[in-house]
Amino acid sequence: MRVIATAGHVDHGKSTLIHALTGTHPDRLAEERRRGLTIDLGFAWTDLPSGERLAFVDVPGHERFVPTMLAGVGPVPAVLFVVAADEGWKPQSAEHLAAVDALGVRHGLLAVTRCDLADPGPATTQARERIRTSALGDVETVAVSARTGAGLAALRAALGRLAARLPDGDADPPVRLWIDRSFTVRGSGLVVTGTLGAGRIRRGDTLVTARSGRPVRVRALQALGEETGEVRATARVAVNLRGLDKEATGRGDALLTPDSFLPCLRCDVRVHGGTPAAELPRTAVAHIGSAAVPVRVRPLGTDTVRLTLPEPLPLRIGDRAVLRDPGLRRVLAGLTVLDPQPPELRRRGSAARRAAELGDVRGTPGEAAELRRRLLVRRADLTAMGVAVHTTPVAGDWLADPAHWTALRASLAELVAAHHRERPTEEGMPVDAARHRLGLPAVSLVEALVTPPLRMSRGRVTAGPATQPAVVADAVRRLTSELEGRPFAAPHAQRLAELGLGRRELAAAVRHGAILRLAEHVVLLPDAPLLAADRLGELDQPFTVGTASRALDTTRRVTVPLLEHCDGQGITHLLPDKRRRCAPRGGSASVTAPA
Repeated sequence: MRVIATAGHVDHGKSTLIHALTGTHPDRLAEERRRGLTIDLGFAWTDLPSGERLAFVDVPGHERFVPTMLAGVGPVPAVLFVVAADEGWKPQSAEHLAAVDALGVRHGLLAVTRCDLADPGPATTQARERIRTSALGDVETVAVSARTGAGLAALRAALGRLAARLPDGDADPPVRLWIDRSFTVRGSGLVVTGTLGAGRIRRGDTLVTARSGRPVRVRALQALGEETGEVRATARVAVNLRGLDKEATGRGDALLTPDSFLPCLRCDVRVHGGTPAAELPRTAVAHIGSAAVPVRVRPLGTDTVRLTLPEPLPLRIGDRAVLRDPGLRRVLAGLTVLDPQPPELRRRGSAARRAAELGDVRGTPGEAAELRRRLLVRRADLTAMGVAVHTTPVAGDWLADPAHWTALRASLAELVAAHHRERPTEEGMPVDAARHRLGLPAVSLVEALVTPPLRMSRGRVTAGPATQPAVVADAVRRLTSELEGRPFAAPHAQRLAELGLGRRELAAAVRHGAILRLAEHVVLLPDAPLLAADRLGELDQPFTVGTASRALDTTRRVTVPLLEHCDGQGITHLLPDKRRRCAPRGGSASVTAPA
């Protein structure tokens, strides 16, 4: 199944066109039929000549119902943009296009309706010029008359081509079904509907609601009016729920796979298009999925802001949203969620520092980058933010940035040595005191940091044979600074010595997992394989050593042993023709964190 939403100015014939295409009029309310005006979301579907089933979400075009329009378009991957030949481009055409552009919808089709009443040429030229500047780009256009039937066959063919270009839904991720309608059916109870963009729902599943967190049982399922035992993305779905009443849910709520999303009450977002971040009002309405919530807006940088929400929403990195001014009835900007679980901003200058941290963040979930920013995070939390995790936890469910973990290990050694100098009669440093000094959230993390020459003894961390952790840590810090910006530009032997990494220091740093030695005098930081996986994964597959060198901004001296290491880790696969291919991100590849 493919799902497409309509868009366009009021009274340009969106609902009439859907009726002509499907045989079902999407206006289901008596008031809508009496007034000839769509005021709520409507739904209809048809079978294309290819056999593909196409579901339509018909949205209202009147300016008073833009929030309703956004609830319908938000979770949908494509739009059928409608402009009337006898009226051309109108104010709500512009606002609907601004909303579609803000949501980053890249697939669409332009239908110029009522071509029996006027020459469609001028309206077509005008609309295509406007749409071309949006995320939709240069869309295919069909002139059509729902009244006479002219152009309907061409429109069906164009819809078939559009449907063929849409990405397949992924049935593996957890379910997040944004609810756009809820109602009760006598004898069955509560039914909610929505567009399932990812995951699958089965009869008998237990889900939870985002608004209340209450578990609910899927009693029955329908897709396009037919009973079914399972629905896979992408699809329009009606879910009959047990354990919930109509007053407890509604439009803007969501059905979720349990323990797969974190409630978000504040998020850092990138602003694109429309009003600059510094000029945004301090209060606005954010439209996310089918939800519309008032938010407080705090600028961070030139194109980043922090939103504070009045109620938790199940957001993930990369989610798109629309910021709208309900008073002026206009779209202010598009938003991309960069961090749905950001740190608090407590100190002077913290907003500017946070903007700098987010400077190169694109809203694409990447494990290495998220670990670098968060330093320590629970695996379940990172997964719930939409990040595919491959790294082995350092302790329990905790993931750590490799460089930070190395620095923590060195700091622990320094703390234990200082504690011994200050209290030579005590047997080591209490583990909870070490946890507090290192700022760690769990004692298990301190215990995981303890490696020879340190050891655990009766709840204390004690020093073993003499070592020089501070010297090694300082050298590793200098190496980290050296590689900043060019993480694969491994220094030559002379430069390593200048950084303080002679033969003994190198050996100690390797033992402690502070550096990754790929070959003689080829030394990188431990997170290099994860960083390489992110960059190489963006290349056309398969790729050569030369292509990899250019992508990594380094030489064959480094690329060859790094690729061989990645082969051994399962990050890349060596092909018979000496080219390589990256392993699927959801595959079995695993990069082991420092011990």
